[in-house]
Amino acid sequence: MEHKRSIDDDRSRIKGMRAGLKPYTLDQINNEIARKVLENLRQRGKPASGATRNRYLALLRSIIRKAHREWEWLDNAPAFTLYKEAKRRIRWLNPGEAQRLLKELPDHWKPIVAFALATGLRKNNILKLRWNQIDMTRRVAWVHPDEAKADHGIGVPLNQTAINAIRGCMGQHSEFVFTYKGEPMRIDSNSAWRSALVRAGITNFRFHDLRHTWASWHVQNGTGLAELQEMGGWESAEMVRRYAHLAPDHMHSHASKLDSLLGTTDDTFTAQNEKGLMRESA
Repeated sequence: MEHKRSIDDDRSRIKGMRAGLKPYTLDQINNEIARKVLENLRQRGKPASGATRNRYLALLRSIIRKAHREWEWLDNAPAFTLYKEAKRRIRWLNPGEAQRLLKELPDHWKPIVAFALATGLRKNNILKLRWNQIDMTRRVAWVHPDEAKADHGIGVPLNQTAINAIRGCMGQHSEFVFTYKGEPMRIDSNSAWRSALVRAGITNFRFHDLRHTWASWHVQNGTGLAELQEMGGWESAEMVRRYAHLAPDHMHSHASKLDSLLGTTDDTFTAQNEKGLMRESA
């Protein structure tokens, strides 16, 4: 399990379920028990969402399947029913909000968030980024296939914002780029992040939404979806199409085809408005 990319997240989730599962042995845990435990799960003082509960349920299911199929501790593995997940609206920051957030972050968080906004990399890849993954001369970084969510390598072009974030971290650690007090940052270290969001007046925003912000800014400024998919390391085009609605400009020529059927010209409504004003003034 130590090689697993999301090991810190898994540890945090196991800690969150430990008290509820303590009365049960492994062979007693089934869908009913799991749901009973997860019904009490809370996140930031509120009942956890279906999506959050599903992350916990997926981990528990994975452990039980291993116990059955690989470790042979169990005679069978029960089926687990996932919670219904609400479709989320893409949450992204405008440039003004991003600047407010950067201003409120503590010093060790500023380069991390700036780098996330500049590259769109996931939190896990940023916090585990090593100096041997960066070529400052060519202005590129790379994520190895075994560290990428889609299991294929990602080449990361570094713009000036990303370069500046990296330069500010030079000399602080011999292996890792982003650190705190001489040690690599933990994936589940979020208290300073959440406090900065409150001070910046930003609500309903996760670290992963920095990736949505990066993608949204790219699309709004003309980056094509195919290029965005390659830059972001998404496995499928479908994952990228959720940003397409943010750049409808390329559809204008198609929408205009109906103007002739409606008898509309560039000045149709201008002329109508002028006539209306003339009647009012009379």
